[in-house]
Amino acid sequence: MSDPYIYHICRAEEWAASQGEARYGGSTQDLADGFIHFSTGAQVRASAAKHRAGQAGLVLLRVAAGKVGDGLKWEPSRGGALFPHVYGGLPRDAVVRVDDLPLDGDGRHRFPADLDDIPSEEAS
Repeated sequence: MSDPYIYHICRAEEWAASQGEARYGGSTQDLADGFIHFSTGAQVRASAAKHRAGQAGLVLLRVAAGKVGDGLKWEPSRGGALFPHVYGGLPRDAVVRVDDLPLDGDGRHRFPADLDDIPSEEAS
């Protein structure tokens, strides 16, 4: 994999609530599923469109995959594609950047410009 990062989309207040904690435990949906959902740079736009369409107040966590530890597992999901899942909470020190994900005029999320260099996978 050429991109050393994995990406997680969550509500800004969920991320803010974990300030001061060593680990981020994920969203209510993540807790119900037993792991934190992540995407690669190529998958993240399709994941946002499928699971977070039209939602405002979101942030994108850019995470150094190599700093996550043994909790990172690559598991099949949409169409058999492998997605990164994190078990046991995300070490906050693995998060290298947090970006707001505003909506454009059509209700789609605007991603950071440096993700434009990563080819996107189509939603399935």
